[in-house]
Amino acid sequence: MNEETKAAAPRSSQLTDSAARMRRYRKRKRSGLRFVPLEIREKEIDALIRRGFLVEEDRDQNSAIRRAIYRHLDATLSKV
Repeated sequence: MNEETKAAAPRSSQLTDSAARMRRYRKRKRSGLRFVPLEIREKEIDALIRRGFLVEEDRDQNSAIRRAIYRHLDATLSKV
C-alpha cells in the first residue's frame, strides 16, 4: 500500500468510534435524554460547593462537577 492509499483509507477504529457514538445517541434518545455540552463559570462551581452539591477538593474534576450539576437539577426540578 502506498502513502496515498493509506491516507485515503478510513481507519477501522474511526468507524468503530462513530458507531459507538451513534449507539449512545440512540440509547439516550430512547430514554428521553439529551446530551447538552455545558460551559460553567468558576462562580457557579463556587455556588455548587456552597450549596453542598460539590466538595471543594473536587472542584477541578469534570466528572464530580457533572454529578454535582445532576444533584442540583434533581433537587431543584424534582418538584416540577
